[in-house]
This record gives sequence, structure tokens and C-alpha cells, in this order.
Amino acid sequence: MKNYLQLNLSLLYWILIAPFTGQFFKIAPIFRQMVFIGVRAAPMVALTAFSVGVTLAMQAAHSLESLGAEMYIPDLVMLTLLREMGPVLIAVIVIGRSGSAVAAELGTMKVSEEIEALEVMAINPVQYLVVPRFLAMLVMLPALTIFGNYIGILGGWAVCVSALDFNTAGYVLRALESADTWDLYSGMIKSAVFAWIVITIACNAGLNVEGGAEGVGQATTSSVVQALLAMLITNAILTGIFFFGA
Repeated sequence: MKNYLQLNLSLLYWILIAPFTGQFFKIAPIFRQMVFIGVRAAPMVALTAFSVGVTLAMQAAHSLESLGAEMYIPDLVMLTLLREMGPVLIAVIVIGRSGSAVAAELGTMKVSEEIEALEVMAINPVQYLVVPRFLAMLVMLPALTIFGNYIGILGGWAVCVSALDFNTAGYVLRALESADTWDLYSGMIKSAVFAWIVITIACNAGLNVEGGAEGVGQATTSSVVQALLAMLITNAILTGIFFFGA
């Protein structure tokens, strides 16, 4: 826990204070990490979001048709994706794909003494390795969440138009009427918080690996488990604050 807090404080220093002292972080590594963390995860995010949208619409149709309330299917798909399923599921994908890769990459560098070599060359490991990954995750996870929401709503539309008596205009209008801007903003706030949690846990696990290859494997596994637990607990807390706090 002490190492994790120190990492977060160091991150805040290098992002918020160091640039004003002339110690700038480089932009190119951030873009490379954005491609690795976000762009390459897009196909998996799209497939997952589409299947979730389809499943939500089918489950809603099964339950609501018996009540004669199938007109509310777009409402359920839209609100569930914007508030909960979009941010949470896409964070799970990013944890499994990108978070574990970051932990393994930094862990391998730690074991092979590359991080000690950076320190010998007077290069701060947090500034050089962690800041680009942190900023890339902070940008790409909310962007992936918006992308996944669109694809998920498209999945719901596919079910409503092909299997139910909906037309495209009716589905879109109903979905837009059911949600307000706060539903979108709450999902974006969640995804930004999840991004912070996921990348700091992954980097902390990688930078504090002990042992050889076995230690890297254990650190990668523990980072995924810790990130998932922290993300789900944070999601429950944020949902309580956003929708039941008032």
C-alpha cells in the first residue's frame, strides 16, 4: 500500500508540478501507448459491446413483452449501457488485455535490471515509464467507453428492428428520450476513475516485482485480480453517490 501511494504521489508530481520546473514529459511515447492500450483493444471492445447490446435487448424483450411494455426496450438498453455495462465491461476488457500487459512489461524490465539502468543514467522510471502509460489510459478508456456505448446501442437496435416491431426512427427517439446528459457524464466519470485505478495498480505491480520469471507471472496475476476488485468496489460506490446520493 505504501508503494502504491508513493507511486500516485510521484505521478501527480511529474504531471502537475514538474512541467513548471522545466522537466517535460515526451509526447511520442504517450501516443505509442495510446495505440497499444486503446486502438488495438477496439475490435475486442466492439465485439463485446455489440453482444451485450444484443443480449440486453433479447432479455428485455422476453420479460417486457409479457407485460405489453416492449416499447421500453430501448430505454433499458440505453440506460444500462451508459450507466453501468459500458464503463464496467470495457474496463474489464482493458484490465485483462492492457493492464496485465503493462504489469508484465514493467515486471520483466525490473527483473532484467533495466529499471536500475535507467536510474543509473539519472532517468526517473516514473517519468519515463509510468507517466506515458498513465496519460494514455486516462484518455483511451473513456474514449473506448463512448465507442462501446455506440456499438452496444447498435446491437440493441439490430434486435429491435430485426426481431421486434420497431423501426429505426422509433428506436433512436425512444433511446434518446430515455437518457439525459448526466447518464453519459456519470459513465465517463466512472471510466476515468477506473483508468486511474487500473493503470496505477498495473504499474505498481510491475515496478515491485521480486524474483525471476515466476515473480513476473505472480505480479501480473495479482495486478489483474486487484484491479478487478478495486474497479467493482469503486463502481458500487460511485453508483451509490451518483444515483442514490441525492
